[in-house]
Amino acid sequence: MLAGRSARPVIEERMYEKSDAAGASKPKSNREAERDARLKAALKANMGRRKAQARARAVVDSVDDAEHSTDNNENE
Repeated sequence: MLAGRSARPVIEERMYEKSDAAGASKPKSNREAERDARLKAALKANMGRRKAQARARAVVDSVDDAEHSTDNNENE
């Protein structure tokens, strides 16, 4: 009976079957390889922008914290 079994193992089995089937298929076409290269480049550029934004926010936060602590010291 399948009523007592959870659906999760079935989903995982299907997931593995797909990846195994894809890995055993023919090599990627030139079009697919170009698409993968474009996506990889776009992802790399996006990650670079996000890291730059995070660094900029960290600098602004540290400056704000320093100003805030200076303001507190003057008020005391």
